[in-house]
Amino acid sequence: MKSLLLSGLFLICLAACHHKLSPSQEFAKSLFNAVDYTAMDIFSKNIEGPAVDKEGRLFVVNYQRDGTIGVVDAEGKAELFVELPGKSIGNAIQFNAQGNMLIADFTGHNILEVNMATKEISAYCHDPRFNQPNDLCIARSGIIFASDPDWKNQTGNLWRIGLDRKAVLLKENMGTTNGICLSPDEKILYVNESVQRRIWAFDVDAQGNISGQRIFALFEDFGMDGMKCDSKGNLYVCRHGKGTVAIFNPAGKQVQEVSLTGKGVSNIVFGGKDLKTCFVTLQDRKGMEKFRSDVAGIGYKF
Repeated sequence: MKSLLLSGLFLICLAACHHKLSPSQEFAKSLFNAVDYTAMDIFSKNIEGPAVDKEGRLFVVNYQRDGTIGVVDAEGKAELFVELPGKSIGNAIQFNAQGNMLIADFTGHNILEVNMATKEISAYCHDPRFNQPNDLCIARSGIIFASDPDWKNQTGNLWRIGLDRKAVLLKENMGTTNGICLSPDEKILYVNESVQRRIWAFDVDAQGNISGQRIFALFEDFGMDGMKCDSKGNLYVCRHGKGTVAIFNPAGKQVQEVSLTGKGVSNIVFGGKDLKTCFVTLQDRKGMEKFRSDVAGIGYKF
């Protein structure tokens, strides 16, 4: 009897050990539960811009110090990828149809372009009318939309940069324009205003013209920063100061809120093999956290 009991306990223990998941497997099965991704205090306080290229590599601005771009591997280890010229400091990153990196340079009135093969850096668009280019999104046509806040005066502009690389002012004298993204079908452009705590929605046509400005969502407290849509059109909004990512359905109803350890939530991107891992930059922690979503994001679209 004793031997049978011991055998039974052994089998139970063996089964439990066999079914124990690794930390990576546990994370893959969890939803909306944030954990640390990188070490903390390895970026500057201006950590921002996470973007994934066509090879699935994750890039983030201001690694170790302002004016740099870091690349982060699947294990969360970061290293220097490139240094920006002069006094340029990056904010948002996007990748264009050529596979090159576009960077909102908020100190140099530029949209910079990095040749990913040679690491050569040039000005894709320079315009002295820019305030502080902040966030970018790119349509499949190659048209770029850029938010451009004037933090001192709590105002902002919205720009379109065409294939001719020239900037067209779409909307001026908005609030502090910050996060910006397109819906999956590219028929709606979302733009938020951090200080005013508003998210606007615009209709967009194939030429990049906007119309039908309307309020999508309002907040009573804290700020906002970067935004991204998933493949079903849900909008993920970084709540800077609150330390959360708020998720809205396409009708403008908040359906989820993900709590993070850091409070200075600056931007978010979808990545991983299934595009269901959300990588989030935290300015107060100077590092990144991540969480799983039940809906895939939008990857490299060209």
